[in-house]
Amino acid sequence: MTKSDDAILEFLAHHGIALPPTAIAFNIQNISRPTIDRRLPKLEDAGLVKRYDDPQGYTEITDRGLAYLSGDLDAEELEDISE
Repeated sequence: MTKSDDAILEFLAHHGIALPPTAIAFNIQNISRPTIDRRLPKLEDAGLVKRYDDPQGYTEITDRGLAYLSGDLDAEELEDISE
């Protein structure tokens, strides 16, 4: 997990809705759109977010993502998604 991952998950948890990558990148300081685009598939593979094909790219946090943020799921329990 990276600092960007935590920021993305915290942003999605705070808003509680599915958002497109552009909106996520626009609203999180110091995280670029390319970083968002690179990290979202990894977060999805780990089950922390759900991405939608329609509308394309919209993403929301999952219960597993919320468990990670609350400390109920340790980063060590996740597949290595650091890079």
